Amino acid sequence: MIRRLVESVPNISEGCDHKVISKLAAGIDAVQQVVLLDVHFDPDHHRSVFTIVGEPEAMGKALFGLVRDAPQLIDIRQHQGEHPRIGVVDVVPWIPLEGVTMEDCVNSANNLGSRIGQELEIPVYLYEQAGKVPGREKLEIVRQGGLPALANRMKIDQDWQPDYGPSIIHPTSGAIVVGARFFLIAFNVVLQSNDLTMAHQIAQSIRTSNGGLPSLKALSVPLTSRKLVQVSMNLTDFRETSLRQAFEAVKREAKRYQIEILESEIVGLVPKAAWDKTLAHDLKLRPLKSDPVIEERLAQSSFM
Repeated sequence: MIRRLVESVPNISEGCDHKVISKLAAGIDAVQQVVLLDVHFDPDHHRSVFTIVGEPEAMGKALFGLVRDAPQLIDIRQHQGEHPRIGVVDVVPWIPLEGVTMEDCVNSANNLGSRIGQELEIPVYLYEQAGKVPGREKLEIVRQGGLPALANRMKIDQDWQPDYGPSIIHPTSGAIVVGARFFLIAFNVVLQSNDLTMAHQIAQSIRTSNGGLPSLKALSVPLTSRKLVQVSMNLTDFRETSLRQAFEAVKREAKRYQIEILESEIVGLVPKAAWDKTLAHDLKLRPLKSDPVIEERLAQSSFM
C-alpha cells in the first residue's frame, strides 16, 4: 500500500517557556500515526515551530488538539515578540508529502478550519492554495498590522469576515490561519551588527515584493538578547530561490554596508531536494544537532 503522509509546521506564539512547549509537544506525541520530528523555539521571535508528519486523519486530530490545548497555557493578550502573529497557534499549513495531493490538503485544511471555528469559536482564515477570498491568500496580508488591525478589518469590512468561526477575535486565542501549500523553508541570517535599519534595507532589497529574488520573503528582526540583528527569510519555493542563493544575496547586500555575516540557521527541516552536504559550511549554519532533512529525520524516527 502507498503511504499517505502530510507535513504540518504549526507556529505557536511561545518561544521562552520550555515547560509550555514541552506540554504541547507531548500532546502531539500522544497521537498515533503522527510523529513530531522537530521543535524549534526562539525567545526573541517568541515563537515555536513544530515539524509534524503523519497520516492525514491523524494529523487532523493532532492539530485540532494543539489548537484546543495551547490557549490553556498561552494568552495572546500577554504575548510580545518580534515575529508577526495573530494567534496563540498562529498558522497551520498542510503540505503534501507522500501519496497525498494538494487538493487533499486543501480539503483537510477546510475540515480543520471548520472544526476550529465551530467547536473552539476561533476565527479562521484560509490561505495559499486553500484561500477562498481573492486578495487575502497570502499569510502576510492576513497578519498585516497584527491582531488589532485584523480585528478592525473584521468589524468594518465585509470582505474580511473569517472563512470559519465567529466574526470577532477570540479573547485569549486571537485568530488562526489555516491553509495548504508547497514546502516552505524558513531561513535566518544573523549579521555581525546591531543596526536594524541596515538589516531592514537588506531585507527590502532581496525580497520578491521589491523586485529581488523570486519566491523570497524577508524582514529584519532585532535579536535583543544577543544585541544583534537578523534577516529572517521564507523561501516559498526552493526550486526558484535556493538556500545558497538567498544566503549569497544577503552576503552581497551586507557587504555594501561593510557588515559581515555571523551565522545562519534553518527553522525546522528542509526537503531532501533542497539540501546538499556542503551547505552547512557554505551558509555558516549554526551547528546542527541532527539531520536537517525531513526525509532522513522521518526514516530515523519510529514512525511506521
